[in-house]
Amino acid sequence: MAELIPRSYFTPLDLSEVFGRTAPVELDLGCGDGAFLCDLAETNPTRDFLGLERLFGRSRSACHRAMQRKLTNVRVLRVESGYAVRYLLPLESVAVIYLLFPDPWPKKRHHRRRIVTPEFLADVSKALTPSGLLHVATDNLDYFAEILRLARASNEFALGNSTAQQLPETTFERRFKHDGIAIHRSRLRKISR
Repeated sequence: MAELIPRSYFTPLDLSEVFGRTAPVELDLGCGDGAFLCDLAETNPTRDFLGLERLFGRSRSACHRAMQRKLTNVRVLRVESGYAVRYLLPLESVAVIYLLFPDPWPKKRHHRRRIVTPEFLADVSKALTPSGLLHVATDNLDYFAEILRLARASNEFALGNSTAQQLPETTFERRFKHDGIAIHRSRLRKISR
């Protein structure tokens, strides 16, 4: 079963228990319909993949997709991403986090709703293993610049170019490419101290 319903939403998950083995874990924040998550899991069977999705219909689609493809290394948790990163992920438990096409909330009065904040980046850093990666992609240049500014200010991440690693396309990415919309990417590496 791909759907993950934790025993408690108030204590960190035991990821070895969740997946029934000990393997590197990768996290897809806002996994949507699960297309990216399942493509990644299928090509990396020695790693485990946790998708977080707040919306019921999307999480159901992601679970269905994983079950259709018989992917035993995928779990989908229906929960708000910021909450899960802060409260449900054990310290230094995730090797890679993907934040792909988060809602940019483009109107200035809505910027406070954006997921990437100094607090969020601090929580991501705590969840990542030493030298862990945060992959970011967005079609919104203003939001992208703000994410990079916050990452530099945090002193928790070294910035790098994300074009070196080929990743599967998300549903949003295919749509944006079809419409000729530029996509901005970065790979942030946790600075281990």
